[in-house]
Amino acid sequence: MTDRQTCLPIVCIQPAIVMDYALSAGKQSMGGICLSVFFIYIFSLFIYILRNMPILDWKQSYLQMCGGSAVQRRRPVIGITGNYDNATCTLAEGYYQSVLQAGGIPFIIPPFEQTDNLKDVLDRIDGLIFSGGGDINPLLLNEQPVKELHSVCHVRDVQELLLARLAADRQIPMLGICKGIQIISAALGGELYQDIYTQMQEGTRIKHSQELDRKYPSHTVNIVAGSILHTLFRDETIAVNSFHHQAVKTPPPGFRVSAMSEDGVVEAIESSEYKSVIGVQWHPECLEESPANNGDRSTPLFRWLIGEAASFREAKRIHRRVISLDSHCDTPMFFHKNIDFASRDPQILVDLHKMTEGKLDATIMVAYLEQKERDEEALLAATAKANRILTQIEEMAARNCTLLDIAYTPADIVRLKRDGKKAIMLGIENGYAIGKDIANVEHFRRRGVVYMTLCHNGDNDLCDSAKGNGEHGGVSSFGAEVIKEMNRTGMMVDLSHAAESSFYDALEISRTPIVCSHSSARALCNHPRNLTDDQLKALARKGGVAQVTLYHGFLRTEGTATVMDAVEHLNHFVNVMGIDHVGIGTDFDGDGGVPGCASASELINFTRHLLRERYSESDIQKIWGGNFMRVMEMVQNV
Repeated sequence: MTDRQTCLPIVCIQPAIVMDYALSAGKQSMGGICLSVFFIYIFSLFIYILRNMPILDWKQSYLQMCGGSAVQRRRPVIGITGNYDNATCTLAEGYYQSVLQAGGIPFIIPPFEQTDNLKDVLDRIDGLIFSGGGDINPLLLNEQPVKELHSVCHVRDVQELLLARLAADRQIPMLGICKGIQIISAALGGELYQDIYTQMQEGTRIKHSQELDRKYPSHTVNIVAGSILHTLFRDETIAVNSFHHQAVKTPPPGFRVSAMSEDGVVEAIESSEYKSVIGVQWHPECLEESPANNGDRSTPLFRWLIGEAASFREAKRIHRRVISLDSHCDTPMFFHKNIDFASRDPQILVDLHKMTEGKLDATIMVAYLEQKERDEEALLAATAKANRILTQIEEMAARNCTLLDIAYTPADIVRLKRDGKKAIMLGIENGYAIGKDIANVEHFRRRGVVYMTLCHNGDNDLCDSAKGNGEHGGVSSFGAEVIKEMNRTGMMVDLSHAAESSFYDALEISRTPIVCSHSSARALCNHPRNLTDDQLKALARKGGVAQVTLYHGFLRTEGTATVMDAVEHLNHFVNVMGIDHVGIGTDFDGDGGVPGCASASELINFTRHLLRERYSESDIQKIWGGNFMRVMEMVQNV
């Protein structure tokens, strides 16, 4: 009580009164009295500020947080790379405030040398911002430094180059700012200028390192029409700030320039493959709103990133809950090249790393047989080759048994996903493997083969091919017996590659639903391998499924096919057949793969496009394997 009573008179003193008293006392004495009054002034000023400052009652905030709904909207978490100076991690306020204002949760990633931890970091975020900073160490890009090079931070550069490459592998949405655009470009295969003023040969450079405050623009950039950037800013020219002397020289493969300054310096790049990656050379987090830029210079980019990150987060959530099955891949065709399925092997499109990155739970690997001669010796060789390939798949699975296993039923796939393992199923592409011995059907079924494609590119002893000569006029009498035996043993009949006559014959012969493991819509791409609308309707009436493939030649007759074409084919399947009869069979490692979905690591992009098309989680569950596994279970339980 004594202390409090003593303080009361001091708290009530106004700072201005104390200062007047101090000044008057100073006229009389420069000694102890003046010094004492000065300290009284400082103390009273401190108390005055405290009395007039809004005080946050954290306990009240805690009670309010505990009193609301226990279920909260999960905002996307955005990693932001931090700068490094004098053994201190730093980050300008504009970065994390912009993320918060756009609806995200900022997560600062400090520079550190323990690169083994980077994958764990990326597993915990939904989007990534590469912030601005010093120059990039040219030695990391196999270049010698020019004399105009400024300061570099080796630890940060190594970390961020790795982060960019690993994030790209995982399809994590990215936004690069200033140095960040250069990091993204360099990490993914682009080229940089160490110094635009000395290394750019054509034209004269404008000033790219302004002395104005960062909140003010210093020059304009021209935005490419049709780019994502143009959609965001709704303008062809915007004013930006500028603080750099390094820049992108050539964008990486799969990227395009989306903005340039008047002197030809690249000011923005973005993915040209429908991926969520943008880099800008300016600092949007610093710019103030301005009518010159539709009242908004910075937030369009941050809102875009948060939106993409939210979509990515939702796709990850769905993949945790549903089974994703690719019904056709030809990876065994590369076994002779000594591939390493446990590593991220650049020779193949499907391996454990890529399956994990793209959230693919299971794939059906086929023993592919090229159609050759049909004499007794050739047929025996075909059967032997099919057995050899199946053995190679089993051996590969055994070498990686802690991470994957062979699945023989849909229940096996569910169990393996629950146990944190990937699933491999066995298939045969081309009934040529049967030869003329119907006993081979039961032999291959006992080996675990879940389906057999009746033919490939050429007629065989079972049926006519879409690219054959119509030898049998459809399914042969031997082929009919094979189909019945497949029904008896629980092996699915696959009619991809079959002629229309073979397709309709097989529909009539089979007692169980049939599948087309990797086909597309002839109404959108007029190729004999694709299915007509009448075929699709007939297939659905019999309870079967058709799996959209990612082979470019079956998606477009002209131009370059992309993931958007594959989505269009799937939409067409759904419109014609209904949601219960469609799926995805990529044909990866058998020439399947298109920009935007070029390997197993990019399959989560397909899911994100399905979300944009307003497919529900239930729909996506059916598309990503639910329909195919339903038919498999029906066939196996006959």
